[in-house]
Parts: sequence; C-alpha cells; structure tokens
Amino acid sequence: VIPSTKEPRRPRASSFSGVQGLPSPDALITFPVAGHRQGKDLILATVPFASELPGRSWLAVSSTLVLLVLAWVGALMLPNLGMKLLAGVLLGLLALRMFVIYHDHQHHSILPNSPLAGALMTVFGVWALSPPSIWRSSHNHHHNHNSQLLGSHIGSFPIMTADGYRKSSRYARVRYLAMRHPLTLLFGYVSIFLMGMCLGPFVRQPRRHSDCLISFLVHVAMGVGLHAYGGWTAVLCVQTLPSFLLYGVGSYLFYAQHNFPDVKFRSRGGWTYELAALESSSFLRMSAWMNWFTANIGYHHVHHLNSKIPFYRLPEAMRGIPELQNPRTTTFHPRDILACLRLKVWDTTAEVMTGCPRS
Repeated sequence: VIPSTKEPRRPRASSFSGVQGLPSPDALITFPVAGHRQGKDLILATVPFASELPGRSWLAVSSTLVLLVLAWVGALMLPNLGMKLLAGVLLGLLALRMFVIYHDHQHHSILPNSPLAGALMTVFGVWALSPPSIWRSSHNHHHNHNSQLLGSHIGSFPIMTADGYRKSSRYARVRYLAMRHPLTLLFGYVSIFLMGMCLGPFVRQPRRHSDCLISFLVHVAMGVGLHAYGGWTAVLCVQTLPSFLLYGVGSYLFYAQHNFPDVKFRSRGGWTYELAALESSSFLRMSAWMNWFTANIGYHHVHHLNSKIPFYRLPEAMRGIPELQNPRTTTFHPRDILACLRLKVWDTTAEVMTGCPRS
C-alpha cells in the first residue's frame, strides 16, 4: 500500500522567463497574498535567488558524500554495537541531507551541466531507492499539480473529498486510508520506496523504469554482502536502521509539507501555481541542525514557488521577499505531528481537511 507514483499520460512541460518548471505568464492568475506583489510579479521576485553558486554547490555535495561514506564505514567497523548504532543513526541523517541535495539536482537547481555531478547523483539515486526515471516523472507532475483535487495524487499522497469518501466502496476507503496511515509513513522504507519507487514502476513500465529494478537489486545485493561480511549486526547498523530513519523521516516530511491543518485544496478552475505554493505547501519550522540535515526542505513554500532556487538560498529568498514571510507553518512537535496525521479528507463546504466523515 503506497502513495501513487504512477506517471501521468502526458506530463506537462512549462516555462517562465526561461526557468524550467514554472508556468507561463499567461497561465498565472493574480490573487490576494500577504505583501504587495501578486501573480507574475511575485514569481519574478524569486528569479534573482534562482541562481546557484557552483562552489557552494560542490562544497555541499562533496562534504556530505565524504561524511556519508565515513558514517557508513563507522557503522560497519566501529568496535562495539553501541557505537555502530550511533554511526547508523548519523548515516541515516546524512543520507537524508544527500537525498534533498539529489532532489535539488533533479530540479536542475544545482550543478545541472556537470557530467560528474550527474554521474554522482545517478549513483546516489540508485543507491537511495529513488532512481532518476521515476523521480523525474512523478515529482515533476507533483509540482505542476500540487493541491489540485484531481490529479495531485501522482507523486504524492491521495486526497479524497468527504463526499467522495462517503460514496466510495469499502475497498476504496480502506485502500485510501491505508495510503495515508501513519504506519505507511513509519515503514516508508518498504511501502513507499522499495515498493512504490522501485518495484511498482518497474512492473508497470519495465523498459522505461529499468533503473528501478537495478536500484532494488543493488539494495538486496548490498544487504547480502553486509550479512556475509558482518552478519545481522552489519545489516542492522549499515542498512536497516539508516534506511528506516531516512525513509520514515523523509516520508513524513513530504506528507506534512502538503497535509497540515490549514492547507487548501482547489479544483482546477480555481487553481494557480503561486496559490498552491503559498497556501498548500507548509513551512516546517525546525532547529538549525535539522535544517542542515534536511537541506532546508522545510522552506517548502519557497521551493514550490520556484523550484530552481538552490536549497542553500531558500532562507535568503524567504528573508528577501516579504510575501513569503507569513507562511502556513507546522513543526516536529508531537502535537503538530498528530494534528497532521489526523487529517484524512477534504471538506469542500468548510474548505478544511478533517478526519474521516461518518457514513
């Protein structure tokens, strides 16, 4: 049971002032936002921040990879189990940071023209159960259809209206709730990544997603090799623990960035790109060290307004654009986590996410 990663029939390519992944000026509709700029002017205000600093990009990539390898070696070779487990936790957090950096590279916001960076990121994507073919097709669709009641489930968690839920069959309800269940997020390692990002896409389109099968087989082979070298302790500390941490936290991050108490969903007729960014993408407030480990992915409203802004410039963009400084916010506080996890369906009358409606 997984959030859908099935590709749309025809992913829509769009551009805005030469910035890939943003809508054309004619597609933008103005709407009230906090601040002075609206619509096209607000999008244009983000463009100065959508230029990378190649030296800083390479520093982030190289330093994170070096630390990742050191943590991997430590989880495998440190002298006692406690130290190995701590190294495994660090490995999972560093893999999370590298995953977001990989995500930025897939958006072409960092090192888009570097063959070396492309090779490194492809290898990482295969290692991290997120091969480039499925990432490009599903995640790009997510950005172009974020918060739409129809079509936003591709590359994201599905959304049902309360009325649609009441009219659905029992099987459809169970399947829908299972996709959004906290255990699905907690075990995202299996449900979302091994199944949803690897095996599922390959079964549907084996030629297009051959890298998904390669990713799965590499992961299995690594587990077999670790067991042969160091037994179940090596598998636990180097693969299982880091993977549960990486994919569990990563799955929740993606969920909470678009499923929070004051999120807004709209029909296609009332949908705009910038409205989806500001009202349907959260700012996940967290500590400085967690911002580092998550590569600023918590600035998600800024990222959705312009996905070409490098992760290390997202805070700068938020500081520099007044309209982005009053975002829809959530946190890692248990109260906020529970508030997000309780959300199940969209009430079209009250225009809020609620729990499961009564039949």
